[in-house]
Amino acid sequence: MKILELNVRGFRSLKDVIWKPGDLNVVIGPNGSGKSNLLRFLELVCIAAQGSLGKHIQSLGGMDPLLWDGKATEIEWRLDCSPVEQWRNPSRESLTYMTTLAQVGKSSRYRVEQEILGNYHRVKTGKKSAPFKLIDRQGQKAYIFDEKDLCLVAPEELLSEEETLLSMAKGPFGYNKLIPPYRREMAAWSVYQDLHVNQDSPIRQAVVARSEKRVDPDGQNLISVLHTLYTGDREFKQEINAAMNAAFGDDFEELVFPPAADQRIQLRVRWKSLKREQSAADLSDGTLRFLFLLTVLASPDAAPLIAIDEPETGLHPSMLPIVAEYAVDAAQRSQVILTTHSPQLLDAFKVNTTKTTVALRQDGQTVLNVLADEVLREWLKGYSLGALFKSGELESLA
Repeated sequence: MKILELNVRGFRSLKDVIWKPGDLNVVIGPNGSGKSNLLRFLELVCIAAQGSLGKHIQSLGGMDPLLWDGKATEIEWRLDCSPVEQWRNPSRESLTYMTTLAQVGKSSRYRVEQEILGNYHRVKTGKKSAPFKLIDRQGQKAYIFDEKDLCLVAPEELLSEEETLLSMAKGPFGYNKLIPPYRREMAAWSVYQDLHVNQDSPIRQAVVARSEKRVDPDGQNLISVLHTLYTGDREFKQEINAAMNAAFGDDFEELVFPPAADQRIQLRVRWKSLKREQSAADLSDGTLRFLFLLTVLASPDAAPLIAIDEPETGLHPSMLPIVAEYAVDAAQRSQVILTTHSPQLLDAFKVNTTKTTVALRQDGQTVLNVLADEVLREWLKGYSLGALFKSGELESLA
């Protein structure tokens, strides 16, 4: 399931944004243009599908700091998404999910004012038939529909005004065959923004051995995921070894995971030039970040949507072509969104492998402009993407 079109209003600097992403997206723009806010919005939608929206908004200081310029009173979004593959149907080319979060008075509180999940394709093609709805909620009045349009009224006393009806698909409305896979896909989005690699961070510590195949948004379960995949998936191990050899040369030998105390395991890197293996605690920040990016992008169980804020942070420029190669490969399995300030990372992508979006700040709000392929192709005949970015020409093209 991939985002075909996103429309968001009232969230931080995203006053009124429409964006049509592709499979692999690179979002560029000056500081303060709203690139990070785009990722924060995707995180908000993901958490809303998980059923933890109330706690998330509370942790951000309530509703007020999330509203555009203190003037907006609602956060609205509309997502047109391709169908989950397992229930693809020619009559349902896409699903639309619309939600409105309304501020309660001037307080930090909010409520889910409106929520609709349905197929609007028939309306777009000009037919008179009404859209096929799966969820229809107006305040505390909420309805769930199955494939035969049979309706179930959700009891008001069981509805939380702070949580989406979609998030409840894992529970009392699990009988519906269409809603649960949609919710699972959206709840599985992974947005990576702040990876902490300081010396006392969990990412450097020994961890209790457990089977995990997907890196959490904070990245702190990296060792568990690496251990699961590196020791249990031969193809993944070959991918990681190839990338590490490309970055560090023949001196890299392999990753090892020796046991530590209390049923814990640790990450160590074995170098051919050293007798002693190097522990995660002693690895450079850049090496840990590189392993994190490789694991996220190469995982055979990757998230349906992967968004990474400034993947170039802490990396040597020679590593960026490797990251770009793995991002291109990951986009065959997931929708990938990268924000960047790095001309070297932009240059690492070949022509027509990415959809380039320029984020600009105009009149206090974010504007997202997708560069037309034919225009960009003409410019790239004489200049690299990185050179255009450094010169400021990409912003003028937008």
